[in-house]
Amino acid sequence: MRSLTRRGMLGLGAGAAAAVGLAGCGSPGSDSRTPSDGSGAAGGSGGPSSSPSGSSAPKARPIGDGSTSYTGKQPHQPDEPVPLEPGQQPPQFVVFSWDGAGEVGNGLFPRFLDLAEEHGAHMTFFLSGLYLLPESKKRLYDPPNNRRGASDIGYLTDGHIKDTLTNIRRAWLDGHEIGTHFNGHFCAGSGSVGNWTPKQWRSEIDQAKSFVKQWRTNTGWTDLPSLPFDYDKELVGGRTPCLLGQDKLLPAARELGWRYDASSPGGRQVWPVRKQGIWDLPLQQIPFPGRSFEVLSMDYNMLANQSVNTTKAPPHNYPAWREQSAQAYIQGFKRAYESNRAPFFIGNHFEEWNGGIYMDAVEESLKHIARERDKGGDIRMVSFRQFTDWLDVQKPDVLAQLRRLEVGQAPAEGWKRT
Repeated sequence: MRSLTRRGMLGLGAGAAAAVGLAGCGSPGSDSRTPSDGSGAAGGSGGPSSSPSGSSAPKARPIGDGSTSYTGKQPHQPDEPVPLEPGQQPPQFVVFSWDGAGEVGNGLFPRFLDLAEEHGAHMTFFLSGLYLLPESKKRLYDPPNNRRGASDIGYLTDGHIKDTLTNIRRAWLDGHEIGTHFNGHFCAGSGSVGNWTPKQWRSEIDQAKSFVKQWRTNTGWTDLPSLPFDYDKELVGGRTPCLLGQDKLLPAARELGWRYDASSPGGRQVWPVRKQGIWDLPLQQIPFPGRSFEVLSMDYNMLANQSVNTTKAPPHNYPAWREQSAQAYIQGFKRAYESNRAPFFIGNHFEEWNGGIYMDAVEESLKHIARERDKGGDIRMVSFRQFTDWLDVQKPDVLAQLRRLEVGQAPAEGWKRT
């Protein structure tokens, strides 16, 4: 799964096929155990945090060994959602999400926390549990169908674990969601997550949670503050490695009370449905400027269709590829915003592939969306959890009406003004 050789599958066009098959995999042509090279490391109405450092956090009540704590209601959340009336124009929801969510010294995690704060955005960070487990304790991880301690992403250095803890703590206090990207990121062979049973997924989830809930015991560190949330309550959704294995994951997720899953590949820009009782919130096919096919709404899939088998293509390509990627996100947003108002989901990794152009593209698209919102549009940059909160209060008949709208289709009679 690490080479980009699956282009042309599933009748989706050369680029879209690579997008579906490879989203979120390790860097092509790289050592997959290097966390900065393919690890998957990563609301308008809520407002930004006024305390990025988390210095104003409420008093904590430790949970377990004190790795996590209860600090009350999460700060900087949107107002309570209200149901739409039939025919009423829905808000345009946009969810920026990050797979892995580890800080590996490139400064990308705090860069996007700052950007979110500046523009009143909330995001979802799908934390890989192993990013809080020291490599010296790797045998605590018992991955299904793989040897104990194995991982297809690298364990972080102690310094990077500490940085990740700092940024995860800040993210939650700034109003963002902490989901899961599970642990070892196995995408190929007999040990692939695509082959796991519901029972094996449950083991993987339990271990991912334990690495978050017991980082203090596993590291021995006593000089860092607790994470300010109860992860058993915080964790209500995730995204699987390489978008594989959702069907067998969902029974385990439902058993745990999860509310959504963001693991489907190749979704269309339409309103979502539930699978096995859980909201299915997929990455989406969006326009790819200058190409005859659409691309999946994730940085890795921009890469897969621009620089084959490398994350370090000749730099003379970077300006055009950066603009192509930014415009793909912007056109995907515009298509939904000007038609059926389907929620728009974007996936990312904290990576500097091709000189960091995909990070620049994400920033450019977020700023564009913020400008459109600031013109007076009802645009909400939210987390998956916040969007799910909104979905859960909507009337079934209203959602059914929205689902009948196809990609790029607005209601024939227009939206009802209220």
